[in-house]
Amino acid sequence: MDGNNRYGKANDLGHGQGHVAGKDALDPIVEYCVNTGIEVLTVFAFSSENWQRPPSEVALLMQLLTSTIHEQMPRMNEYRIRLRFIGDRSQLSESLQTLMADAEEKTAEFDAMTLVIAISYGGQWDIANAAQQLAQQVQAGELKAEDVSEELLGNYVQLADTPAVDMLVRTGGEYRISNFLLWQSAYAELFFTPTLWPKFAAEELAR
Repeated sequence: MDGNNRYGKANDLGHGQGHVAGKDALDPIVEYCVNTGIEVLTVFAFSSENWQRPPSEVALLMQLLTSTIHEQMPRMNEYRIRLRFIGDRSQLSESLQTLMADAEEKTAEFDAMTLVIAISYGGQWDIANAAQQLAQQVQAGELKAEDVSEELLGNYVQLADTPAVDMLVRTGGEYRISNFLLWQSAYAELFFTPTLWPKFAAEELAR
């Protein structure tokens, strides 16, 4: 979901309005995915590196994430979409953590599609976190070091219970994946588009 700031500047929008436009662009993509039978859609809403942005921008993004969750809930109920979150929640406010947990609980039984929102997420953090869990088991004598394998590590990364990524879409014209789902995207097809996220439409996704 890259290109919000550039979209805002290119269209002479007010401070932060590019992010607002990016938030609004999610709805038609979600509808397209559920209507075409896509099982899992994961969107990169806020990376671990985004904490380095100016405090005012971080505060705005947190507000938008909160409003996005509230606004998505009627859609989740209407289409029976399960809502999940991945990332390091320890850095988020208690109120946002509570909101996320409540949304996950209320949609846990929905099975039309799963919408995953990555917040405070980084692929390197994800792999390190999985390795740390295995290391703790080795230290506790619950697991032998020689039994650690790629398959076992893969059971501890985020989204271990969902299919591997089939296609990774990067908007905004950058040709890199920016620390997103590194483990899960090992065999994914990569699609890079110059289209800024607020202008990215289902028609382009359908190509």
